[in-house]
Amino acid sequence: MLDLTNKKIALLMGGPGSERKVSLKTAESVAEALRSKGAIVIEVDVTGPDFEVPEDVFIAMNLIHGTFGEDGQIQAILEKRGIPYTGAGVVSSRIAFDKLLSKERFIAAGVPTPLSQTYPLDGSQPLAISMPLVVKPPREGSSVGVHICHDQAELDAAIEDAKKFGHDTLIEDYVSGKELTIGILGDQVLPIIHIEPVEGFYDINNKYPWMGGTGKTNYNCPADLSPEVTKAVQDAAMKAFRSCGTEVYGRVDVMLRDSDQAPFVLEVNTIPGMTSSSLLPKAAKAVGIEFPDLCAKIIQLSIAARP
Repeated sequence: MLDLTNKKIALLMGGPGSERKVSLKTAESVAEALRSKGAIVIEVDVTGPDFEVPEDVFIAMNLIHGTFGEDGQIQAILEKRGIPYTGAGVVSSRIAFDKLLSKERFIAAGVPTPLSQTYPLDGSQPLAISMPLVVKPPREGSSVGVHICHDQAELDAAIEDAKKFGHDTLIEDYVSGKELTIGILGDQVLPIIHIEPVEGFYDINNKYPWMGGTGKTNYNCPADLSPEVTKAVQDAAMKAFRSCGTEVYGRVDVMLRDSDQAPFVLEVNTIPGMTSSSLLPKAAKAVGIEFPDLCAKIIQLSIAARP
């Protein structure tokens, strides 16, 4: 394991996007973990492109979820400045964050994924997906703006909400089944987590009840699946991860269809939550990787990815 004693590490946190509060919470946990490994932690609250990072840092740890942190923007700035950083690179971040681009990669690589269409919000194209269906902004994270629609009234409301996020939206076939997520650390596929919201689906309210919501979710790790289904899900997750060219680590969200136990990949997250109770750390702990060691491993893999 990489020795972080006296290594100066900049934590890039916050960001200008809708997941700022989540990022700040992530940074609290990571700062504590890195300090326990002897690192010198410099916390950098990022609100836009004019953030400052000391020139002599060992590495910048990117903890900004969603817009700016996960879409290739901050990666391009860091590369221009010659600052090493953790996680996926410029191109792979942009592809994974954009659900339209990643969907193209999934299909080209033969990754099982729900039937979908890019839907212009001006109504210039007919709807090709039958209900129930899912409406989701192509370039947001944490299920921001996601709607499951069963009738025309719900679809109309979802389309109206989608206009906050751009000129088009992604419409997917709704897969009824178990919500799963699979962490990936380098070439290692971590145990599957079965996500069970007490009510509704795994939206931002159920993900982050500490933000003031009323949601509640149960997590089962490892998921109670047969060996055959477990392998199919993990194989699909790794195939999706690689199809986007993703480096270092990430988390892949999958729906497991009830009718036949078939997996359908939804998306690849390149900056997953990193509080000590987040999903990637839960999966890592299930195979004996404690949180401080997980943080060190991500740094080690990032250095190897871009020597």
